[in-house]
Amino acid sequence: MHVAIPLYPRFTALDAVGPYTVLAFAPGWTVTFVAAEPGPVGDDRGTLTLTATASYTDLPAPDVIVVPGGPGTLDALSDEALVGWIRQAHERTRWTTSVCSGSLLLGAAGLLSGARATSHWAILDLLRTYGAEPVTERVVTEGRIVTAAGVSAGIDMALTLLARATDPETAQSVQLAIEYDPQPPFSCGSPKTAPEGMAERALSLIT
Repeated sequence: MHVAIPLYPRFTALDAVGPYTVLAFAPGWTVTFVAAEPGPVGDDRGTLTLTATASYTDLPAPDVIVVPGGPGTLDALSDEALVGWIRQAHERTRWTTSVCSGSLLLGAAGLLSGARATSHWAILDLLRTYGAEPVTERVVTEGRIVTAAGVSAGIDMALTLLARATDPETAQSVQLAIEYDPQPPFSCGSPKTAPEGMAERALSLIT
C-alpha cells in the first residue's frame, strides 16, 4: 500500500507526521511525502521542514492520499497543481483522506459535494462552501473518503483507516507500538469542554 502525503507551505507538522508515523509502521505500507517539486517544505511555525522526495507527477496514482491542513491551506486552495493532483489521484485511490483544514482542499478538488465531513472546529463551517455537510465528529468516513478534525485527530484517522484497510489487529498493534494512549492533563481539547474565553485565546495561536 503506497501512501502519498502532499506538502505545501505553512502546513501543520503533526497533521502530516501523525498519520505518517501510524501508516509507516504498518507492515507492507510505504509513505512518501510529495510536493510540486522535490525538496524541503516549511511548516506553519517556520522552524521545521519536511522533505518531499517526489513530485506530484512522480506519484500520480497512490493507493492512499493524506492531505494535511494548516494556516497555509487558504493560500493552497488556489494552487491548481496541488488541487488538480488531489482531484486526479482520487480517481484511482483506495482511500482519500485529510486532516484538519486539509478537508478544504478535498472540497476544492470537488470531492465533498453532498458528503459529511469534518475539520478543525475553527473553520468547520467553511466546508459548506464546497457542498459538504459539516459534522463535529473526530473522524468521519464517507465511502472511501475519510476526514479528521483538528491536528491530533490525524492519528485517530490513520488508525481508523488502517483498521479498515487491513484489519483491527494490525491497527491495534501499531497503536501499541507507538504507545498511543492519550491521557491529556486538561479537558480542554474541544470548544465544548474548554473554559469560557479559551477559544479566543486558542485562535490567537493559529491565526
